[in-house]
Amino acid sequence: MENRSSRINDLLIHALNNLSQEEFKGFKDKLSHSDFEGKGTIPRGRLENADAIDTKNLLMAFYGGDAAVDVAIEVFNQISLREAAANLREERENGKKPKVPKKPGTLPKESALGQRQQEKKEKQTDNYRVKYREHIQNKYRVIKDLNSRLGENVTLNSRYTKLIIVKKHCHKKEREHEIMTLGWRHEEIMTKRTSFITLGNLFKCDEDGQTPQIVVLLGVAGIGKTMTARKIMFDWASGELYKEKFDYAFYINCREVNFGSEQGRIADLILKNCPNKNAPVEEILINPEKLLFIIDGFDELRFSLDQPEDSLCSDPCEKQPMEITLSSLVRKTVLLESYVIITTRPTALEKLRQCLECARYAEILGFSAAEREEYFHNFLGNEEKARKAFNFVKEHEMLFTLCFVPIACWIICTVLKQQMEAGEDLAQTSKTITGVYMLYLFSLLKGHSSNSKKHTPANLKGLCSLAADGIWRQKILFGEEEIKKHGLDISDSLFLNENMFQKDIDCECVYSFIHLSFQEFFATLFYVLEKEETTTVEGSETAMNNVKKLLENYGKSRNYLMLTVRFLFGLLNEERMEDMEKKLSCKISPKIKPELLEWEFSSFKRNAEMIYQLEEFHCLYEIQEESFVQSALNHFTELYLAEYNFTKMDQMALSFCLKNCCKLETLYLNLCTFGSEDPNEDSLRGAHFPLCLSVSCRLTNDHLTDACYRDLSSALSTKQTLTELDLSMNNLGDSGVRLLCEGLNHPTCKLQKLGLSNCHLTAVCGGDLSSLLSTKPTLMELDIGENNLGDSGVQQLCEGLKHPHSKLQKLRLMNCGLTAGSCGNLSSVLRAKPTLTELDLALNNLGEAGGMKLLCEGLKHPDCKLQKLRLMGCQLTAACCEDLSSVLSINHTLTELELRGSLLRDSGVQLLCEGLKHANCKLQKLGLKNFLLTDACCENLAAVLSISNSLTELELGIDYLRDSGVQLLCEGLKHPNCKLQKLGELKEETRTALKTIPVVEEICGQSRCKTGSENPLAKRESAHCYFYNLI
Repeated sequence: MENRSSRINDLLIHALNNLSQEEFKGFKDKLSHSDFEGKGTIPRGRLENADAIDTKNLLMAFYGGDAAVDVAIEVFNQISLREAAANLREERENGKKPKVPKKPGTLPKESALGQRQQEKKEKQTDNYRVKYREHIQNKYRVIKDLNSRLGENVTLNSRYTKLIIVKKHCHKKEREHEIMTLGWRHEEIMTKRTSFITLGNLFKCDEDGQTPQIVVLLGVAGIGKTMTARKIMFDWASGELYKEKFDYAFYINCREVNFGSEQGRIADLILKNCPNKNAPVEEILINPEKLLFIIDGFDELRFSLDQPEDSLCSDPCEKQPMEITLSSLVRKTVLLESYVIITTRPTALEKLRQCLECARYAEILGFSAAEREEYFHNFLGNEEKARKAFNFVKEHEMLFTLCFVPIACWIICTVLKQQMEAGEDLAQTSKTITGVYMLYLFSLLKGHSSNSKKHTPANLKGLCSLAADGIWRQKILFGEEEIKKHGLDISDSLFLNENMFQKDIDCECVYSFIHLSFQEFFATLFYVLEKEETTTVEGSETAMNNVKKLLENYGKSRNYLMLTVRFLFGLLNEERMEDMEKKLSCKISPKIKPELLEWEFSSFKRNAEMIYQLEEFHCLYEIQEESFVQSALNHFTELYLAEYNFTKMDQMALSFCLKNCCKLETLYLNLCTFGSEDPNEDSLRGAHFPLCLSVSCRLTNDHLTDACYRDLSSALSTKQTLTELDLSMNNLGDSGVRLLCEGLNHPTCKLQKLGLSNCHLTAVCGGDLSSLLSTKPTLMELDIGENNLGDSGVQQLCEGLKHPHSKLQKLRLMNCGLTAGSCGNLSSVLRAKPTLTELDLALNNLGEAGGMKLLCEGLKHPDCKLQKLRLMGCQLTAACCEDLSSVLSINHTLTELELRGSLLRDSGVQLLCEGLKHANCKLQKLGLKNFLLTDACCENLAAVLSISNSLTELELGIDYLRDSGVQLLCEGLKHPNCKLQKLGELKEETRTALKTIPVVEEICGQSRCKTGSENPLAKRESAHCYFYNLI
């Protein structure tokens, strides 16, 4: 289909070329004196020397399209050229090209000359269009970072990342959730919007078939409006955007307009974009429907575009005050058919709406999660560095949320890049959340006002007061009256966002901070800035400016003030206080820091010498001053944290504070997780584990990863003070043991106690543990119970235990899948290692194939000094008791023997009692609880009670005995030589039944009337079920 504009051009040039010189002269004269359609007259000076093509161009530029044809027809009629008027009208209505005489001889000389001139000018125009595109492409190909040095540029395409742009308004609740949420939840809410729009569809027809001529791109400060505008210019010039729609695109920077000349023309704005002043402006203006103007930063204009309608101009070449010129372009009194994109902050919308009758509005929300990652890769270039930096940010909830704002994303990338280039560890970064938010504050103020320092205190105080008032009342949306009450100029605030919501039959306009975290940041400034820098609004609930009050309320309800208090600590860092004064002329009160330290002391005193809350560490991490942190933590010796999912930020705060907790002796982390907060990741990422372990460290059931074990291994190789480490109930595995042993084997490591119970170990790790035992004389206790080591694993372990360097005293092998086959190896250890005093073999099947006989050979050896032996649930039978009885009659050191849950029966107990009655037996505690025992064994046990001088505790299981058995036991208990103090725990029904036995009542009566020194039964504690205090 023929281009409409081209056909109108042809119609006009043909009509004018058919005029004689006198007729053409009369046409121009009439045109210069006539005001058609109320648009004023074309200046006479511009028509005086114009040829047919120039005149046609002036008509098109001044009236545009069909209106230019209407004006030509009207002028023809006024100078009595009715046939020319009728021909022009007919050719337009028929939609045909004007007839051109077939024979050259019939063409007037003027017409032939005009056509050649037109063809020449059209060719020149086409050539210039190509040249202009190349110029724009070169101009917008590169960009400069805010901190770029001389000659440092980056290409736009290598940095630009797609932004989320939506064209529909959200509901009030949706906006509230978007403002308040953090991390992945925030990203999820942003991307839930269904009305996404791309740059290529900004001018696409709507549902009613209407194509907008003006598009307003909204976005808060730093969200990427200017970058988007530049991207449109570059992509148009590159032929990737609006290639067929626009012949020319012009960029108008409102900040430059402010500092430019006070008067100007549309033509001047066009020339400013051109490579030189020789641009064919008149030819460019011929087809206004092929022109795109991008007005960037409407909110920064120092003047209003709401000018009186009668002062607006219609001539693109007429010089007027810039407010008239721009207003005329936006309000379509000039270049009616052109297209316009306007970028602005939402707070300037009210001013803009006054100028626009009809426009499409679209909002830039920022980066999605995928686009944040793409930005990191674009910025850093290096794949590995980008992955490392993004993973670090992704697992840092506040930083990840902040990265939806492009300028904040740039700040964070810049800081991380500098750290990596300096070889620093990102996990040890000194850039706290407070530091990043301050950089964001400085960059926006620097980028949007050349004299920001002069006006900052006045603007900042109202903003801080508003923020604090909102935090105090848990409010995030503010009406216009509230804004004014705090002395704020809505249109001049960089940090507020305007929101329009439907309310009944009207619309309400409310304001918010871009995110709740920014509101909390400014609220904190309200409390720390000296009084002359803050404002107190009469009647405001936050007009207290009292840090103590803030901290008191934080202590009562931590949730909604948590981040505010973190910022409070962060802003009191000496370096940041200096930055605030130097860059913004705002002074932070130095009196607050002592108050803060005093509050820390009083806060921690509630928990004596143990810390239970992780949040205090986040606060201390923000201040980044070791002397302050050391003072705050000086009296703590223990840290207990349970059921925490430690993010990377948690780990950084924990590590920093532990380094400065100088007197810490015990670190206990139970049921904690170290890893990522990304719900889409299949496995936990490596945590940067706290490297400042003190004396005792318990990390039980904490879902630790290989990366944690590497960090632990590193800590063990450098930390001499760590003596206890418990990693029970972690998925350590054999590979984790190998990593851990690298640190444990280091000469610097002085570990004494190691707990690896229920850590998914197998026989494979036996060699590593054996090597550890043979090289680590400091290791005194080893718990590797609840692991499937098997006989082969224990065989390797025993080799290390027998090594001369091994000084192990306590070994726990409970439920390790052992059989009688392990007893020989364990027996050899007992014979060779007099240092071993405790051995736990519970829940292993040792009762077959003479296993106990072999074990007892070691127990009877003169060098065996074992004191405690646990054989609970080891499937021992009566046949084993003869060997155990022999041990009891020979071994002088054994004081505790646990045999509960075995298959001993009465005959086995009778054999055991022979050893218990021996004079050499020193046993103090005996566990025999067994449902297979009957009254038949009670007479033997009573004899033991009446003879033994050492037995003080007996776990028997009286619940399973009849009255006659209990009466027999009581005879032994009544004996003057009986030293028993504890007789196990009884069921309630057993207690009731015992009351009916006369001999029991007799014993209890004796106990009550004797002193504790005369009868051991009088010493029995209520926690144990002794006869005298149970009845």
